[in-house]
Amino acid sequence: MLLRIGFRLVVLALVASGSALVPIGLRSETSPPEPSQPPASEQKSAADKGKGHLVPPSTVPEIITDLSRLPAPVARTRERLIAAARSGDLRQLATLMSDSTPIFSFTDDKDPIAFWKANYPDSDGVEVLSILTMILESGFVRVDEGTAQEMYVWPYFVRMSLATLTPQQKVELFRIVTGGDYKDMMKLGVYAFYRLGISPDGTWQFFVTGD
Repeated sequence: MLLRIGFRLVVLALVASGSALVPIGLRSETSPPEPSQPPASEQKSAADKGKGHLVPPSTVPEIITDLSRLPAPVARTRERLIAAARSGDLRQLATLMSDSTPIFSFTDDKDPIAFWKANYPDSDGVEVLSILTMILESGFVRVDEGTAQEMYVWPYFVRMSLATLTPQQKVELFRIVTGGDYKDMMKLGVYAFYRLGISPDGTWQFFVTGD
């Protein structure tokens, strides 16, 4: 009886101290760490890159002008796009979209030809073909190398801060945009006109402007 009373007193004392009957394993071990996940902002950034959204440049990219460095599938897609654009026929470019359904608008537009004509009514949409050829004749960058979002993107200005452009690079930029466009983009600090992305396997991913 005395032993039972003594044991109960010990238990009561431990309860009062806040450490009674807590398994040693739970006090000395922590739960396994959760799998490391990138911050939500980084996950969104990677997704946006893949969709052609504007992403502020974090590093200065390698500007590539040597077309021989393009994987064969990418080079073939580029040539097909240029040929379609030079034809002057919007339908030829739109036909190439049936292979991969690239993003051409950040709205709910379903018809690329109608979209281009609405944006460039003075030329009945043909102006967009000229823009596409100028873009694909410029330098490009390889982004997100080694990831599922890896892509070849034109023009290279997409991954550069406009404030860092050299005078020579500005000349190249003004082949694509107007002075007014440049002034507006400087407020953002990034290139915000048409850009085009092709995956390493030759899939045409996007041809968009705006955000």
